[in-house]
Amino acid sequence: MKSHPHPDTENITVKCAVVTVSDTRTSETDKSGKLIQDLLLSAHHLIADYQIIKDEPDKIQAYIESISKNQNVDVIILNGGTGIAPRDTTYDAIANLLEKTLPGFGEIFRFLSYQEIGSRAIASRAIAGIYRNQLIFSLPGSSNAVRLGMEALILPEIVHLVKQMQTE
Repeated sequence: MKSHPHPDTENITVKCAVVTVSDTRTSETDKSGKLIQDLLLSAHHLIADYQIIKDEPDKIQAYIESISKNQNVDVIILNGGTGIAPRDTTYDAIANLLEKTLPGFGEIFRFLSYQEIGSRAIASRAIAGIYRNQLIFSLPGSSNAVRLGMEALILPEIVHLVKQMQTE
C-alpha cells in the first residue's frame, strides 16, 4: 500500500447508502451489493440504507434526490448500469446531478481494470463526485469490479474525502 501525502489522524465511521442498479437482481442474488456492504462493515463503517433500483434514470435520480435530504448518509455507493448497453443508464443519471466530479476516480478505476481485464476496461463509465454534500461513487455491477473499486480506491480514501467535504 502506498503512503498518503498527509495521513488522516482521526478515523471516523462513515454512514453509507448502498444501491444496486439492476433490472434482474434481488436481495438474494445481489452479490455485488452484499460485497460492498461486507467491505464497508469490515472497515467499521455503517450501512444507513440498501436498495435495489431498476436501471431507469428517473428512478436513480429520484432515489439520490430523496437520500440527499438524509443527514444520516455521508456516501452513496452504486453498482451496476455503468456500461454502454442501452439499459446502462446509471452514469447518465449520476453525471447530470453531480455538482463536483472526481475525474481521477473513473480514470484510475479504468487503469486498474485495464491491468485486470485488458482493453475491455474502456467500456466502463465508473464515476464519482459530490451532490448536496454527499459523496457518490458509481461502480460496474460485477463483483470483481466492485472489489477492485472498493479495495483499491473507495475504502482507502472514503474517510479523507468525507472529512474534506466537512471542512469549511
